[in-house]
Amino acid sequence: MTSIIRATQRLTSIARVSFDSRPGERSHSAWSGSGRGSVEVSQDHDGLRFHEQGRFQLARGGAEVAFRNVYRWALHEDHIGLYHERRGAAHAVWLFDLVASVEYDVLVARDVHLCGDDQYSARLTLRDDGVDLDWRISGPRKDEWLYYRYRQA
Repeated sequence: MTSIIRATQRLTSIARVSFDSRPGERSHSAWSGSGRGSVEVSQDHDGLRFHEQGRFQLARGGAEVAFRNVYRWALHEDHIGLYHERRGAAHAVWLFDLVASVEYDVLVARDVHLCGDDQYSARLTLRDDGVDLDWRISGPRKDEWLYYRYRQA
């Protein structure tokens, strides 16, 4: 069974998310902190959608804010595309395509995705109880690391 098939099977059973956001030295963002929430998975003709909601706690100042996101995982035979649908499916933002790596149970961004001057890359690691998705966003004003942990119920 290929890592794409194994990833697809894991993604269909996700129920919760936790993540850490860590800005690097060049970041102009104050979004350092941790979040936790629930994931409702829906399936349409164009892929799986993760409807995420929860709370994010800023590292500095301890303020807590609510978050909501929709990510679409477009499932293909040779890759999985990830799209951010925060503003709806008609305005989806493509983030990257994940392809099988030489490492077992690991998918990586096929190419660095350019969004203006920013570059997005990622690595997805299959776990027994879900997947880990590690992102890197770099650019003139961005230097961000995002560590997502998607888990089954």
